[in-house]
Amino acid sequence: MHLAYPAVLAALLFCTGLYGVLARRNAILVLMSVELMLNAVNLNLVAFDVWLRDALHAGQTLTLFTIAIAAAEIGIGLAIVLMVYRNRGSSDVDRLRDTAEGHEPDRSAATGTDHAAGTGTARPEVAA
Repeated sequence: MHLAYPAVLAALLFCTGLYGVLARRNAILVLMSVELMLNAVNLNLVAFDVWLRDALHAGQTLTLFTIAIAAAEIGIGLAIVLMVYRNRGSSDVDRLRDTAEGHEPDRSAATGTDHAAGTGTARPEVAA
């Protein structure tokens, strides 16, 4: 077996995962993209282990450690995402600036003034 086939597949998986991390806003999809990147690394480790014919199978052993760490990472990551979703009502990564529970709301939204325009005039209320 040629080494190029699993290497190209791993590169495609890693690039897909990298795109998912950079482009997605949902935290669950970002975690899934990180897992895809870790699986690409695992594929490379096993492919190089087979190609080098290592007697100790260091690549496969390292892959098992990577899988165990990825399982712990996804468990903790999902727990954090669920906690943030319960507290904030959204798992949108772009909207999460700080994770403090007692964060101060935006002053312009609380006072109803338009500070961005610099006028200090009251904004009209929008019906939801």
